[in-house]
Amino acid sequence: MNEHAGDHLKKAMRRKGSLLRTVRAVGWSFFGVRKSRDLERDAGELNPLHIVIVGVVVAALFVAALVVLVNWVIASGVAA
Repeated sequence: MNEHAGDHLKKAMRRKGSLLRTVRAVGWSFFGVRKSRDLERDAGELNPLHIVIVGVVVAALFVAALVVLVNWVIASGVAA
């Protein structure tokens, strides 16, 4: 059973999905709205490693944007 899971993972890692499609899938996931049909298609066609990498990058950009926004609000004196 372990060998079967390993083979399945190797096949998944060989999938070729476009960067734009991966970014869109991650973006919709962050937003929380996704059609099950599209989710199933993406799960079958996108590389899971690419999804993880794009997810981490998007999360880091989101956190950085929040930090910049908070610093800007504090510096502008609006929050005082």
